[in-house]
Amino acid sequence: MQKAKLLLTSLSLTGLFALAGCSFPGVYKIDIQQGNVVTQDMIDQLRPGMTRKQVRFIMGNPLITDTFHANRWDYLYSIQPGGGQRLQERISLNFNSDDQLVGLSGDFMPGVSRDQAILGEDSNVTTTQPAATQQTEEKPAPGSLLEQIQREVDDVQVVPVPTPEPLDPTPQ
Repeated sequence: MQKAKLLLTSLSLTGLFALAGCSFPGVYKIDIQQGNVVTQDMIDQLRPGMTRKQVRFIMGNPLITDTFHANRWDYLYSIQPGGGQRLQERISLNFNSDDQLVGLSGDFMPGVSRDQAILGEDSNVTTTQPAATQQTEEKPAPGSLLEQIQREVDDVQVVPVPTPEPLDPTPQ
């Protein structure tokens, strides 16, 4: 009986130690982010001739300012999704002797930002929908609930908001 108890205890401890070394499936592993987050919209806002202050406003402080290359700012960003492969993006901005942006290199290239494409500010981008995808507004069927709601919305009278009278400055 004593040996069986000792054997059961030792097997239990051995099993616990074996499980402690294993990683359980489904265990949450955090994403590890390092560096400056750089998006395509940030790059699209950069223009040649911008000053360092303007670039810093858009991009933030650079991760690396090289003492040997004072006219170059480097932005690095890496992310390792929970237990996955590490991804890295890099961009270098170059300035001239007058502290104006003259070029960039790296994983991002200038293009049309998403905001500019939506607003149609760039002449190269068309944001019109094809005729097949444009929706026409259909009228609700007569006597339906939608038609009643639409009639109520159309009949709404605009009522001005009353302005409060000024308080009496003399106390009573």
